[in-house]
Amino acid sequence: MSTLEEHVDVGVPIDTAWESLHRVENYPRFVDGLRDARTEAGGRAHLDVEAGGRAREIEAEVSDRGGERVMEWRTTGEPELKCSFSLQSIDRDHTRVQARLAYDPGAVRETFGGPRGFAQASAIERLVRSDLEHFKEYVEQGS
Repeated sequence: MSTLEEHVDVGVPIDTAWESLHRVENYPRFVDGLRDARTEAGGRAHLDVEAGGRAREIEAEVSDRGGERVMEWRTTGEPELKCSFSLQSIDRDHTRVQARLAYDPGAVRETFGGPRGFAQASAIERLVRSDLEHFKEYVEQGS
C-alpha cells in the first residue's frame, strides 16, 4: 500500500468544516471525477466515480470519531482505498483539514486506467491536492 498525506487550511470554524465533510451528497461539488454520492443505511456511502476514462460504482464504509474530529472511509470492494480526514482547530475561525489516503497503485491502475493513467502517484497527488483546494473554496463560500 502507498500512503499519501496532504492538508489544507480553511477559513471556517472546525464545526463548519466537520459538518461539510458529513454532507456526502455534496461531494461532487469538490471531488473531481465524482458524479454522484449518497449516504446509505449502516454508515455506508455509494459513489459514482469516473476516473482515467472509466466509470465505476464504489461502495464505502464511513465512520468517525467525533470527539477527535476524524472521519474515515474504506471501500468495501476493489479498488481497496482507505482514507481519513482529520480536522484540527488553528484558531476560532480557521481549521486544518488533513487527508490521508492509503491505496494499492496496481489495483487503482487496474480499475481506472493503464500505466500512464490515474494510478500514477503524481496524478493521485495532484488530484488529492486539487480536491482539498476545491473543498476549501466550497466550505469558505458557505457550502
